Amino acid sequence: MVIERIEAFSRTLSLLRQERKISQRKAAGELGVSQALLSHYENGVREPGLSFVVRAADYYGVSADFLLGRTMARDGGAILADDLVDSSSDKDNVLNGSAAALLSKKLLVNSTSLLYEQIGKEKGVSRVVSEYLTLSFYKIYRMLYQLDESADRKAFAAPQSCYAELCDIELKRCEAALRQMIAAGEDAALDMSLQRVQQAWPRLSPSLLSLLHTVDEKIDPEAEKK
Repeated sequence: MVIERIEAFSRTLSLLRQERKISQRKAAGELGVSQALLSHYENGVREPGLSFVVRAADYYGVSADFLLGRTMARDGGAILADDLVDSSSDKDNVLNGSAAALLSKKLLVNSTSLLYEQIGKEKGVSRVVSEYLTLSFYKIYRMLYQLDESADRKAFAAPQSCYAELCDIELKRCEAALRQMIAAGEDAALDMSLQRVQQAWPRLSPSLLSLLHTVDEKIDPEAEKK
């Protein structure tokens, strides 16, 4: 854990300096350390003392927790649901690109909304599903991030060489946890029937039904024979 914090600190310290577009020499001078020592901090060669962490946090206007990788919020505060923007409800939420991309986006957004309508009251199931979807999004984003050769490779903590495999392990863990919940009857209150979906959510159900049908045909081993 300590090593992970040092790696997070060095990565964030370097990114914050680059974000300000200032040289290492200038930052070192204003932080009261030598350029060589700052270089060691930014590359994870040396572990910083508490006083330097505090100075760096004040200098870059972030919290110490953010510098240490303990939170994604720069001010160190918890990210609450009420603080987030729901772009799906924006009237001006227009996707630049092809009609197919816009259609896919709407299907995914509407289907996800409907899914949470179904499972929202089941805290255990909702938590595992959220972890699964988050991991899937992270994995595909990292894959696309690789395509940008100019992108900073230090932006993420998980190694480039094995992040996909690490995600797969966590995805399998989520699947196992969900199966365990099903076996224990924790999903007894859920009604996932397509008939209820169409009756309870007439506006969202066409998106979900279309998505399910498309994937069902794609993975059907007998599809090519039909």
